[in-house]
Amino acid sequence: MEKTKVTGKQFVTEMCFGCGVGNHFGLHGRFYNTHDGKVVAVFQPGDRYQGYPQRLHGGITSSIMDETLGRAIIAIEPDCWGVTVELTVRFKKPVPLDTPLKVMSEVTENTRRLYRSSGSMILPDGEIAATATATYMKQALDAITDMSEVPMGSVRIEQDLDVDFV
Repeated sequence: MEKTKVTGKQFVTEMCFGCGVGNHFGLHGRFYNTHDGKVVAVFQPGDRYQGYPQRLHGGITSSIMDETLGRAIIAIEPDCWGVTVELTVRFKKPVPLDTPLKVMSEVTENTRRLYRSSGSMILPDGEIAATATATYMKQALDAITDMSEVPMGSVRIEQDLDVDFV
């Protein structure tokens, strides 16, 4: 798998299914901004996410794509939050379990209220397992959810850069 130069690691949250450090059932994705304004994510889902024997469930593949494409905006608008409006996933290869997966995403259109992004899930041998396109609505976090009883420290946990390339 080709390595990509990273410039920073994106924040995570406590209980998010895609990135949550405290979610025991979550995917524990790691998200990085790249030198060219894109986002690369790293996942290694285990057998609890199985669909067919030894294969990642398609719904989990879709969740990984949604999480990574949704975060593409953070590379260019670090305080932006998005809500999925539409997600289209194309499945190209079976995804094995317990295998490092790299997902690349980028913003393809950015307006005041919406952004669109696209991306690919890449297997260790460089083959593309899935591609996706998505549209997201930009919203303030307090418009997405009731933040009155949620400590901000559990919603935006800053991460130290731990690699130079992924």
